[in-house]
Amino acid sequence: MKLRVNGEDREIQDAATIAALLGELRVDARRVAVEVNLSVIPRGRFGETPLRDGDQIEIVQFVGGGAVESSTLSRTATDTNTDRLHVGKYSFRSRLIVGTGKYATLPLMAEALEASGADLVTVAVRRVNLNRGHGESLLDYIDTKKITLLPNTAGCYTADEAVRTAHLGREAGFSDLVKLEVLGDPRTLLPDPVETLDATKRLVKDGFTVLVYTSDDPIIARRLQDAGATSVMPAGSPIGSGQGILNPSAIRIILESATVPIIVDAGVGTASDVTIAMELGVEGVLLNTGIASAQDPVRMAHAMRHACEAGRLAFLSGRIPRKLYAQASSPIEGVVR
Repeated sequence: MKLRVNGEDREIQDAATIAALLGELRVDARRVAVEVNLSVIPRGRFGETPLRDGDQIEIVQFVGGGAVESSTLSRTATDTNTDRLHVGKYSFRSRLIVGTGKYATLPLMAEALEASGADLVTVAVRRVNLNRGHGESLLDYIDTKKITLLPNTAGCYTADEAVRTAHLGREAGFSDLVKLEVLGDPRTLLPDPVETLDATKRLVKDGFTVLVYTSDDPIIARRLQDAGATSVMPAGSPIGSGQGILNPSAIRIILESATVPIIVDAGVGTASDVTIAMELGVEGVLLNTGIASAQDPVRMAHAMRHACEAGRLAFLSGRIPRKLYAQASSPIEGVVR
């Protein structure tokens, strides 16, 4: 039987079903999603779904893309702790969301995740490499009983690509969460507002909990919110640039009309960037490169964690007004002259 698997033509001997194909390819069926002729096949139907000559098949898994105690498990929004990060029906202890890509090794990634305290992490949906030995997997280093996976659509440039990727991610994952990215071009990695809005509407209709990456434009942010996005995620600055929060005024305007959590996504370079974002009043910060590409990722993960907590506490505390002139802290009355 001739099949086209992950973009390559293959002659398969005894693959009457998806389960048989995965067995012949030595792919763990528990960790992949499978699409046959553009239709995602539920994992429970692998053994009963027949394959035919000429079928086009995609087999995808989670890869890195974008100390957790038992108490950091995702819980429902009925949790009594009122300062958790609530995203739709989900709730998280940490307001810092981190990615899993760009690390030198998977063990280093795991150590950095623990240091960050994050209980929501992004993962990319990518084809299984069928020509390489089946070694360690990203999931070997993430305890999904303690950390919630947030599949993203990184690398998609059209709404069609993003919707397709999201459906594969949902089948491979453990929830309806998706971080939606629809990029405009590979040079700037800025979001395409038209395609992003289209994809948001479609995924909301399909029952996804959509956290959508966007620019810091308050108008498109409001349109995405109105389209049903569970969280709107304006960029602090271009992805991976490390420039920090370039336009805090725009984020303040977005926050004024927000009815869903606003989470700063992208561009964070160091801990002070996280604090600045949180002091604006956003619900959380998502970052990857700032930790993974630091000279000491684990130490930087610690710094980002504390910066996020400090920024949140400062926002809740209410800063003093900015004044033009000095104002003494000590009382004037009773000064010895």
